[in-house]
Amino acid sequence: MIVAVVILLLCLSDAVLTLTLIAHGALEENPMMAPLVRGSAGVFATVKLGLTAIGVILLLAFARVRAFGRLPVGGLLYAVLSMYAVLVAYELRLLYSFVGF
Repeated sequence: MIVAVVILLLCLSDAVLTLTLIAHGALEENPMMAPLVRGSAGVFATVKLGLTAIGVILLLAFARVRAFGRLPVGGLLYAVLSMYAVLVAYELRLLYSFVGF
């Protein structure tokens, strides 16, 4: 459960960093999220957190199931956590180069 909470916190960090980077001239590369970023920041953050929360809830619900007969679905939570950690670190590095923090 802690992994799920950390994923959601990293997702929130990603949303804030994305909006900050866009305010400094960056572009959203995800074609599904780009239209949301151009609109309301609140809608963007809500959709992003909502979709991530649904995914995390599904992974938690099926954590004991084995995907493809071998891979424990619960292990995917750690993969998602790792990917979000790398993404947030990358965005922090971009922010440093854009703004000079």
